[in-house]
Amino acid sequence: MFAKSFRVKSNTVIKGSDRRKLKADVSTAFPSLSVEELSELVPNKEELNVVKIYAHKGDAVTLYVLHKNPVFFELEKRLYPTVYTLWHYPHVLPAFTTWPPVLQKLAGGADLMLPGVVVPLSGLPEVKKGDCCAVKVVSNRAPVAVGTATMSSAEMRSLGMKGRGVSVLHTYLDSLWAFGDKSGPPSIPDVDAEGVEAMYGEEEEEDEEATDGVEEEPCPNSDGDKATDAPCPGIQELSLADREEGEQGKEEGEEYPEDPRSQQEQMDALLLQCFLQALKSKVKKSELPLLTSSFLRIHMFSCCPSGKQLDIKKSSYKKLSKFLQSMQQQHSLVRVKELSKGVESIVEVDWKNPALRSFRTPEDPGIEEAPVEVGGAEGEKPYHPPEITTLYMVSSRLEPLFQDAKKRKGTVLQPAEVREIITDYVKRNELVDEKNKNYVIINPILCDCLLEKSEYQEVEALKWDDLFSRTLYKMQHCHQLVFPGQPPIIKKGHIEPIDISVASRGANKKVTMIKNLEVYGLDPMAVSVALQRRVQASSALNPVPGSKDRVLVQIQGNQVQQVCKLLLDKYQIPCKYIQGLDNKVQKPGRKK
Repeated sequence: MFAKSFRVKSNTVIKGSDRRKLKADVSTAFPSLSVEELSELVPNKEELNVVKIYAHKGDAVTLYVLHKNPVFFELEKRLYPTVYTLWHYPHVLPAFTTWPPVLQKLAGGADLMLPGVVVPLSGLPEVKKGDCCAVKVVSNRAPVAVGTATMSSAEMRSLGMKGRGVSVLHTYLDSLWAFGDKSGPPSIPDVDAEGVEAMYGEEEEEDEEATDGVEEEPCPNSDGDKATDAPCPGIQELSLADREEGEQGKEEGEEYPEDPRSQQEQMDALLLQCFLQALKSKVKKSELPLLTSSFLRIHMFSCCPSGKQLDIKKSSYKKLSKFLQSMQQQHSLVRVKELSKGVESIVEVDWKNPALRSFRTPEDPGIEEAPVEVGGAEGEKPYHPPEITTLYMVSSRLEPLFQDAKKRKGTVLQPAEVREIITDYVKRNELVDEKNKNYVIINPILCDCLLEKSEYQEVEALKWDDLFSRTLYKMQHCHQLVFPGQPPIIKKGHIEPIDISVASRGANKKVTMIKNLEVYGLDPMAVSVALQRRVQASSALNPVPGSKDRVLVQIQGNQVQQVCKLLLDKYQIPCKYIQGLDNKVQKPGRKK
């Protein structure tokens, strides 16, 4: 069921009445749990979330999440424990035993077939048709799968252990497991498996026959590839994630030996290395002036060696502006200027500077043309805002004006390029007014392209600024989005701002709604979770009416102020691309 990724509909904190109902349902469904164990799984005071999802086949499933791990899932009004729960309480469900290589097939979406079941000395567990049961591997009691029995134990024995045994719903390594902390199963000795483990060594050559005891299902999602292909006696060897982390750490330790310098000194050196390498191998003279934020995001991050993270806050400079100021004043490598209020750009680079000329690019095959994570949380995909540029497209009406510049209908130009083409056209046709050079004489082409019909007989000349503004107004507006490490995306029209609105629900209840997050490359689910943690209120994701691929984030209360702080501070979205900032709660002033 969870072999492929699922879609989250809502994520809310459980109510007190629902918590009590869940506790009663768990006690009824799993009577072997003691009172203490039941209180640990469904605590009275700790935060417990209810996550409603849709599986890839459209099944509606409810997850109950405790300490960031799903502990139960409810399907068709029936509760099932997850592997995270069974690793702490393996006695909750009867468990069938199989060989370790079979886990790879189960994680890929297959059911457990009876020829692949290992019958211990104590015999098969006693189950009835439809009973909830678990699957474990030889020599470890920690279950690796949860499902329902397709027949009773008596029927299994009478059929000679042939056919489908367990219909698997959830496994270790599937998307439901990945929704938690992705920890591996513990090693719990299995007393019933004594004597079976010795048989495993003799039957090592018959692994293919054991694997044939699984009925495979086609699954494009290769989650099962994470499991090991080689036979192993214990479940610990199946946790390749931990093993690979250890090996990777060992390799990184060999490649980067312990540095006696402090962390701040190391970050200063890394910052200078990335800065010099970006200037020498990335930045071109034609790109200047270059926004300092773009220089950091696009060029410096891509020069960071593999295995390291560039974090300016951990350096002695703390801010990019202070670092660039130091490079300008002490080393004269660059010249930084504030071209517009609050926006700095690199306007000049001293390519002949001895420090830059003598710098040698370190050989690091692991460098990728993508930004590395900067101060992000572990396991969280780093986000960098796109660089947004306003562009203009040549329309059919203006095509004669751009014909000399060989720019046809549909050509996309920057404002500076439009200004240059118009200036060249005016000078080539000698349209500058000799009496007043601030004016441009209107010829027939300019008349047809820029003037309205009512102005044909009245307007004989236009000021330069008026000429440029009319030209841009008559062109098709476009915008370009450049995400780090990705090709530019050009779309027609003005970019849609992130819309924040507040709606009333009932008498005094309000909800805050955010849409158009996808336009800026933001994941609505990630934004919803971040807001939920900030304001401690329930949130939900709903489809935007009239749109197929847009999702609306909805959170309880008027949270406009917190949404603004999140978008401006964490995601660094410019204020001009956020709509609805005036909807935040106004604090009443003091009465005089």
